[in-house]
Amino acid sequence: MIDQIRPAAFAQWVNAQNGQTPLLLDVRESWEHGTASVRTLSQAAAFDVLYLPLREVPTRLTELPSDRPIACLCHHGIRSQHVALYLQQRGFEQVINIQGGIDAWSAELDPQIPRY
Repeated sequence: MIDQIRPAAFAQWVNAQNGQTPLLLDVRESWEHGTASVRTLSQAAAFDVLYLPLREVPTRLTELPSDRPIACLCHHGIRSQHVALYLQQRGFEQVINIQGGIDAWSAELDPQIPRY
């Protein structure tokens, strides 16, 4: 089972990672993150972002840190849920899905992010 988190609770989740810098794994296509991208929330919520389209995850799995928390993101949360499960099945232990995706992120956290 993959843990789910709403965008509104993401900063709290980031800050609760005991000094580890989480990775936000954006699995959308390049045109999608060109249209709408996550920006850093604040100085208090430090996280890295990696854009890795869903179809490339299996061939680039070694680029992902298995020892850091990973939050998966897509447009509405479906593709990212699949990626989170895929990662979990391959031994990644600290994986969550951002429920509602970038669309919910825009609605809950940052209305300047375009909705598409």
